[in-house]
Amino acid sequence: MNNHERLLGILEEGASDYVSGEEISRRLSVSRTAIWKQINKLRELGYTIEASSRRGYRLVSHPDRLEVSKLARALNTESFGQRIVILDSTVSTQQDAMRLAEEGAPEGTVVLAEEQTAGRGRLGRKWFSPRGKGVWMSIVLRPTQPLGFTPQLTLLTGVAVCRAIRRLTGVEAGIKWPNDLLIHGRKVSGILLESATEDQRVRYCIAGIGIDVNLNTDDYPEELTQLGTSLKIEAEREIDRTELIAAVLEEMEQLCRLYAEQGFQPIAMLWEALSVTINRSVRAHTGQGIAVEGTAVGLDPSGALVVETDQGERIQVISGDIQL
Repeated sequence: MNNHERLLGILEEGASDYVSGEEISRRLSVSRTAIWKQINKLRELGYTIEASSRRGYRLVSHPDRLEVSKLARALNTESFGQRIVILDSTVSTQQDAMRLAEEGAPEGTVVLAEEQTAGRGRLGRKWFSPRGKGVWMSIVLRPTQPLGFTPQLTLLTGVAVCRAIRRLTGVEAGIKWPNDLLIHGRKVSGILLESATEDQRVRYCIAGIGIDVNLNTDDYPEELTQLGTSLKIEAEREIDRTELIAAVLEEMEQLCRLYAEQGFQPIAMLWEALSVTINRSVRAHTGQGIAVEGTAVGLDPSGALVVETDQGERIQVISGDIQL
């Protein structure tokens, strides 16, 4: 630990009582000036610390920061989240999780960040990831299914996140095919699944999950104010990010076990029950640049969206964007 982390530990030991500068100086073997610099560092990180010339320093409040130990205590899983990496800032948790996967990290390894400077979604789009306001997370998956079935994991992840949000917050989020979660038509979460393959087999997948948790309306850039929402806005209260992450990982572990044992059909049924796409008129822009209009009637066994046109033709949309 560096000095400001050691100082934080001393203040936490004191609970709500003051700790004298003399005691801190003795325990850290540093000068009073050095202590003051570390106090300011903790304040920059969001800690509220009172200073008294006679009594010393007192920790008043913590910032909402993710901590490995706190998350580990909240988890009720066997493998998912058993290895956790929390970064203060990163370009993208996807890149960090890929590096760990290449090094042999087991399934369920999780990378989290307080902020992403270049978070990304599908089709190369940027993902707004402000500090301390959301869940920016990537999970290492090691599926045994053939390469062609990996799109099913995007739908599985959507079900896991949606179920976790509903269970923890009571907010009725719904899934828009293939990878967005909406509340009242506004996006609250997005999922990006990326795979590494070799000789037509999947070496690993990285499930990237972004959830707007405690953003306020004025946190969003102007271009997103009418498109995005947060769990805080919808639930009208602060949401504990640690509890939400634990809930997502628990759902992921349960659904991955169900998928391995019974295949995609039960996942598809859960997805359709949570979907805001099924039985709606849609316009699908496929990856081949083709527009398909009709009614979304369900998923096919691969996870493709089935759209029935006005002429009664059923078309499988494997990838692309959907407008409701």
